[in-house]
Amino acid sequence: MTLLTAVIVLFVALGVFFTLVAAIGVLRLPDVYTRSHAATKADTLGAGFTIVAVGIYFGTTGEILRTILLLVFIYITNPTAAHSITRAAYSQDIEVWTTDENDTTAERGGDSP
Repeated sequence: MTLLTAVIVLFVALGVFFTLVAAIGVLRLPDVYTRSHAATKADTLGAGFTIVAVGIYFGTTGEILRTILLLVFIYITNPTAAHSITRAAYSQDIEVWTTDENDTTAERGGDSP
């Protein structure tokens, strides 16, 4: 395995990891606000690492330029879309998750015992 292949595999593995974290976050988190946060941060990183791996794999000047433009596009549009979704949820009075029904600290009146 050459060094270039190892770098490509590393970036693809990082991309898959962050995309998996985003998917788990969207499935497990309780409300639209936290789901949006998980999807935006982790998915942007996952797509970014994967696109960098593709750019390194092909390696021509044109492909590297296209991957850089795609990265800029993703890094601008993903947070903007998440902000729009959460702002729309807020304007529609979607409730924010506050406590878990199994949480005993809320019954005691705070974090201190």
